[in-house]
Amino acid sequence: MAGELQGKTALVTGASRGIGLAIARELIGAGAWVAMVSRTAEPLARAAEGIGGHAIPGDVSTTEGVHTLATYVGELLGDAPDLIVSAAGAFSLARLDQASPEDFDRQIAANLRGPFLLVRAFLPAMLRRRTGHFVTVGSVAGQAAFPENGGYAASKFGVRGLHEVLRAEVRGTGVRATLIEPAATDTPLWDPIDPDARADLPSRASMLRPEDVARAVLFAATQPAGVQISSIAVEAAG
Repeated sequence: MAGELQGKTALVTGASRGIGLAIARELIGAGAWVAMVSRTAEPLARAAEGIGGHAIPGDVSTTEGVHTLATYVGELLGDAPDLIVSAAGAFSLARLDQASPEDFDRQIAANLRGPFLLVRAFLPAMLRRRTGHFVTVGSVAGQAAFPENGGYAASKFGVRGLHEVLRAEVRGTGVRATLIEPAATDTPLWDPIDPDARADLPSRASMLRPEDVARAVLFAATQPAGVQISSIAVEAAG
């Protein structure tokens, strides 16, 4: 609903496309000021201009990238954002005996290391002021095992564990944590795979849309301060 986040600030990673872009658009529509973060500077700038966000190119999978981001955002806002949404991600399919260590590391860095580094960078300020909210986009692959999902499942099971530890550590502090776990969602991450050409994968037409996930994020973010939505599983009906 328009205005629900008026006066609030948010930071969304992976915001140049897919789920991250849909989340940024949803939060801006609700009145929030949104820092949109992505490694791809030019697509990010176009996306931010199109929806009224603030583009900040950066790589949140590295310590240096998050330090630079946190320093810039801290100077820009004078504080940590009210809401941090970790939506950046990497995805590929390969059997364990055929997967490369480099691709495994890439998925761990984007999907798990990134959210950890963002918590490490922004949680201290949130704890000092006793408000703040971390929303992490996980996956159904963090709850169930699927063939060829070795690297992705390892990262998303890890994300679920990270979320549970964060939730336990911030209990009673005023800081909230939410994990959003969508089923297969039609984003550009599927482009190199072409799931429609494989009988063992869901068709793109049957998948969730990025906007479906974004609405779940908005729901969690707009609850009263005393209400925490711990996790939301989102799946296509039917």
